[in-house]
Amino acid sequence: MIFECGPQGADKLVCEYLGSHVRGDVAFSSITLDNKANLMRDAGQAARKLLADGCCCVLIVWDLRPAWDSKSKLCRRSERESVLASMDTAGIDATAPVHLICIEQELESWLLADDGAISALLSTAAHRYPVRRVKNPDRVPQPKAAMINHFQNARGWRYDDKVNAIQVLRAAPINLPRLRQSTSFKRFEQKLLAC
Repeated sequence: MIFECGPQGADKLVCEYLGSHVRGDVAFSSITLDNKANLMRDAGQAARKLLADGCCCVLIVWDLRPAWDSKSKLCRRSERESVLASMDTAGIDATAPVHLICIEQELESWLLADDGAISALLSTAAHRYPVRRVKNPDRVPQPKAAMINHFQNARGWRYDDKVNAIQVLRAAPINLPRLRQSTSFKRFEQKLLAC
């Protein structure tokens, strides 16, 4: 997998954790490219390296929000075209087992899909923190802000995606049916199962 985060970034930790639940029979090798601009430019070279190292399939994963070019509006199509151009420059054939996964809106969209896990992490023995179920997490316009609000309202904590995103998932058994309410998670799962 290729990500737009650092070596211990939330995207990498969460995708590898969820990937191990979807495909417990495979080992993951990941490359992190630090930010979206680097991913748009260098994903092709990174994919070529993973394929050369023997990976049977490569997933390139990035968040739609925020726009890496602050002058542009959020556009999955233009970002997809940038990644495809990077792959073309790297000499990766269109039939290569490389799949693009744009998380709409942000990684926190997947977390919001599992209200039970958020509640499990933020509740105390004396007080259960109720989390309203989000039926279409991909339509929450600012999912990271929603997670920040949950953490602040429940416990007065500051949400840090690099630490707390994986904690949310580990707080309760993985609820794949809920996660599948996110179209981008379903695509992630389908591409992993097809590898």
